[in-house]
Amino acid sequence: MGILVQKFGGTSLSTPGSREHVIRHVKRELASGFSLVIVVSAMGRRGEAYATDTLLDWAVQNGNALPDREKDLLMCCGEIISATTLCGLLESEGISSTVLTGAQAGFLTDSNYGNARILDVRPERVHRELREGKVVIVTGFQGQTEAGDLTTLGRGGSDTSATALGAALRADMVDIYTDVNGILTADPRIVEDAKPLTYVSYTEICNMAYQGAKVIHPRAVEIAMQAQIPVRVRSTFSESEGTLVTNPEGFSDVQAGIIDRFVTGIAYVSNITQISVECPDGNGTGVQLQIFKTMADNGISVDFINVTPTEAIYTVFDDRSEKAIAALQELGLRPRSLSGCAKVSVIGGGINGVPGIMARIVEALSSQNIQILQSADSNTTIWVLVKKEDMVQSLRSLHAKFELHR
Repeated sequence: MGILVQKFGGTSLSTPGSREHVIRHVKRELASGFSLVIVVSAMGRRGEAYATDTLLDWAVQNGNALPDREKDLLMCCGEIISATTLCGLLESEGISSTVLTGAQAGFLTDSNYGNARILDVRPERVHRELREGKVVIVTGFQGQTEAGDLTTLGRGGSDTSATALGAALRADMVDIYTDVNGILTADPRIVEDAKPLTYVSYTEICNMAYQGAKVIHPRAVEIAMQAQIPVRVRSTFSESEGTLVTNPEGFSDVQAGIIDRFVTGIAYVSNITQISVECPDGNGTGVQLQIFKTMADNGISVDFINVTPTEAIYTVFDDRSEKAIAALQELGLRPRSLSGCAKVSVIGGGINGVPGIMARIVEALSSQNIQILQSADSNTTIWVLVKKEDMVQSLRSLHAKFELHR
């Protein structure tokens, strides 16, 4: 057997009971003969003592002036507490283990504090500890610059740490443990008959993650896809193998069924504002350049872009809309806006080149009197913009239309 990377999120480590489940998963894989590398997140969520958001709140409550470099030092504490706690528990079970920070595990990053990018992973120390028969526990979410300053990788950074380390170690598999039993066809809090997926392709889950599904970070999936390392998304609290993320060729005995599955899942992003700007006097190109350059200069991310010779339509998040509209008005433009929208995405590796998918989307939504404000598509995704009050019914209608509950 080779190397297995296990990543445990904050909810998997937050209570003594949940940590018992973690120990059980570790023992099972050791008994199977794997060398184990465990990547951990900070324990719990905002309000719990060692959660990342709790540490950030602490900085706000104490002057709210901590520089970004020092803020990263503070945020690194949560994962260190998780890692050393798990190490102590494993040692008490007679399992030899050691803790490495992201820096000690070989994560080299740029100096974009709070959202650093991984430049390289140099896992020689990890290999050495594995050869000595130890379980290696690595603090996720963090690395260091060439100058030796500690950095953090931004939201979802522990997922990214796990797959990047798996790639560097040429691991057999990366297991992402969370509080849900794999990847589902839709958000089960909204769509009650959402179904767990046994297999999903890298491209499909990457699109699902970018379009609002929060089970795994898309950066983590992209790294796994580049390295061709399979990922399983599993529940800490069950023995189920969850969802396998790999190439379609890896779906083996269900290959035909996967190819025939046009739509894999439905995802959403809410709290979006649609902005439309008319281009006067037919000067579309010049005005469009002004619009999008102004958005970039103001640090405003734009999405869902439709451009014609006479109009530019795009979306921003609601909390950026006032700034975006003010910037356009300073150019002498007269933008129209519609806040409180939601982007609903129909995602599937089998969409490309299949006639009738958009017709079925329109049919499902029109049957519920839901207005489509805007649409766009790619090889694996069709997006529609709807009013936020129509979001829940849109998700349920599309899930039923494509029979994803079966």
